[in-house]
Amino acid sequence: MPDLSSPSQKNHLIHNLLLFHRLLRAAGIASPPYRTAEALQAFEQIDISNRQDVFYTLRSLFVYDGGDYPMFEKAFNEFWKTWQNRWLSMSLPPVKAPHQPQMKADERTEAPGQSPGELDSPDSLPPGSSLALKTTYSPSELLRQKDFAHLTPQEIQAVYRLIESLEWTPAERKTRRFNPGRGDQLDFHLTFRENLRFGTELVLLRHKTRRVKPRPIIILADVSGSMQEYSKILMHFVFSITAKSSQPVESFIFNTRLTRITPHISLPKFEHAMQALSDSVHSWSGGTRIGASLRTFNIEWAWRLNAQSAAVLLISDGWDRGNPEDLKQEIAHLQRCAHQLIWLNPLLGSPDYQPLTRGMQAALPHLDRFLPAHNLASLEQLAEILTAGLKVSMPVRQTVQI
Repeated sequence: MPDLSSPSQKNHLIHNLLLFHRLLRAAGIASPPYRTAEALQAFEQIDISNRQDVFYTLRSLFVYDGGDYPMFEKAFNEFWKTWQNRWLSMSLPPVKAPHQPQMKADERTEAPGQSPGELDSPDSLPPGSSLALKTTYSPSELLRQKDFAHLTPQEIQAVYRLIESLEWTPAERKTRRFNPGRGDQLDFHLTFRENLRFGTELVLLRHKTRRVKPRPIIILADVSGSMQEYSKILMHFVFSITAKSSQPVESFIFNTRLTRITPHISLPKFEHAMQALSDSVHSWSGGTRIGASLRTFNIEWAWRLNAQSAAVLLISDGWDRGNPEDLKQEIAHLQRCAHQLIWLNPLLGSPDYQPLTRGMQAALPHLDRFLPAHNLASLEQLAEILTAGLKVSMPVRQTVQI
């Protein structure tokens, strides 16, 4: 737990609390100034390296009306975007709030990475709070939230570097083999062997524990024409997870047919991997037959790759030109075979998206998770899910938008 007895650290924390209090008032949350001093006293009783503890402590002190909870949460997330378990390391410059003349509607400018309709959104923070937000907003944070389809060539290169910095550490799984250890099962072979010196008496008891290995990952990526805006960045995601994972990753692409690309995507550099793919794989763009592609995987590859212990990532927008009944049958079979089936849909990041296509309607009842894959934040969320390794029970389906 950070030491608040240090004058310099305490000054930094006081300064950040004052700045955050100004942001809340600018957002329309009425809170008296003395609440800042009470928050500082409360921080001496909690672990301020725990973000959740800090969030609820500040909310209980600064918010009186439950209707202000959504605005407080948005202000908290916006203000502490650069927070990384080191509150006291933040040194923000003093903020002065000079009088700003009211701008006309045609003089408003949009923030970098902000769409025209976001300025007047009822869920957005008011213009008066933008002064405080500038101190904690960063270009990398803009890229985290920006849709892959709207990136400039320079931003795409920056996103590549950020994707490469993600840590992919899949959760471990128990195997059928054992190692000597302090497990709950007796190792009879080792026990009898070590007790031979005592004759027929069992003096020493030896135990065993199951071996663990990282859970394998299988990726099935849609490269049809409707996925063209996302394909290259998502291929970089496949390349990155293949390079970072401690367990071999098997990768496939599909449109009207399935193609295994593991040997190509495993090359040391992404440029070489893409060149190898373009030279040897010609099934890019075109239509999509998800059901037929999954049938090929289920028959030819699932049993070879030990899919029952793997986390299967299916990346597609759900547009399918095949028979929906074929897709329904094959994805149900794949879900039964895999440890966890996660469908990543780039279109799910849009607030107006509804899974109304025939392909998505057929697939949804058989998915363990239905997640977006339209920006860097959604990929970070996926990394956390794979690290946790928790399988969602069949009656509970998770659909998350970022």
